[in-house]
Formats: sequence, C-alpha cells, structure tokens
Amino acid sequence: MNKSILFVTSLLTILSSRPCFSQTRTPDLTKASNFSASNREFVLGKDQDKGQIIQVKSAEGPGVVWLENVLFSTGTLEFDVKGKDVMQRSFVGLAFHIQNDSTYEAIYFRPFNFNSAEELRRSHSVQYIFLPQFDWFNLRESQPGKYENPLPKPVDPNDWFHVKITISHQQIQVYVNDWPTKVLDVKPINPNADGKLGFWVGNGSDGSFANLRIQPD
Repeated sequence: MNKSILFVTSLLTILSSRPCFSQTRTPDLTKASNFSASNREFVLGKDQDKGQIIQVKSAEGPGVVWLENVLFSTGTLEFDVKGKDVMQRSFVGLAFHIQNDSTYEAIYFRPFNFNSAEELRRSHSVQYIFLPQFDWFNLRESQPGKYENPLPKPVDPNDWFHVKITISHQQIQVYVNDWPTKVLDVKPINPNADGKLGFWVGNGSDGSFANLRIQPD
C-alpha cells in the first residue's frame, strides 16, 4: 500500500476511535460515589415523573453537591429542579466553573418569589452570582436589576420546572420550561473559566434535581 494512503488510513482510524467530547452527557444519578458535597447531605431516589433524582438536604449557609470527574467550560446545561414556596427557605440552582467549595459561578432561583403579589419580590426570581466576591447582595447594590430578573409567566413554586442555561465566554442565557424567551441574559463576570458542576442550594434550603444534561461546545 502507498505510504501516503497508509498514513491517511491510520490517521482516520485514530480520529474515529477518539471520544466525541461535544456529545451530550447525562450523568448517572444512581451512584453516590459520583458526587462530593460541601455543607450538605444528599440522598438519591426516584420520582414518579422525573425518574432518578438527587435530593439535597437543608442546612445553614449555601451548599453544593458536585459531580466528580466532570469539567465544564462552555456549552449548554439542562436540568429539572424543585424547590418550595417557603419565604427565604428555597434557593435552588446549578453551580458551574467550581474551583473549590467557595469559588464558583451559579444560576439559581427563588421559588417563593415566583408568583408574589409584590413586583419587587417577583423581580428577584432568578439570579446570577460569582462567589466569593460577587454574591447577590453585592450585585444588587452595585448594579440593581442587572443580574436578576422576574419570570414572565406563573410557575408553581412547589412543583418541578425545567431549566436550560447556555454559557459562553461572552454571555449566559437562562430559559425556563419550553418558553422561547430568555428569563436572564447576562455577561459573565468570570469570562474564561472552567471547572466542576454541582447542584446548588442556598442558606436554609433544600431541593430536588433530576435529568441533568451536559452539552459542551
């Protein structure tokens, strides 16, 4: 066989055998060994509608249950989440670009604000943060209304809802359920990061999570 043809054939064989890192990943939620936790306990279980779920228990302060052996930089993240309609006791979302238990970005929701009669509270329904320096109160004080938004339609605060987050170095966009309109559109404060992914809950909060799908760019 011609050496050039042999080289090309060998190269194609090698490339075709490499894993496609852009493929969608659906992490296994059935094995506790796939996770590590900071300031939280968690249990794995099943939901009649959502299938395999992870339930993160409440505690004082924020907590993260992150996936082992999964790194993420840019792409699309989707998951189902359920909080509760209890004032200041339901902050649920996803942390990404985790460096350690106190340095990460997160998108999270406040279900107890979803359908409030008070416009100000509704405007605090979905939030972006970058800890430790840019927590919600720092961002709200320095740039009010830029990193948090209301939801455009009612959502049952005690039921599951679906979240889609697209992350690039220039933009983070958040969608809820099957709505075509973004519920949050921000420029990341931490534009060139990568790191681990984790289910996030805030102070005094618990939450349930299911159907995490990771689509890297």
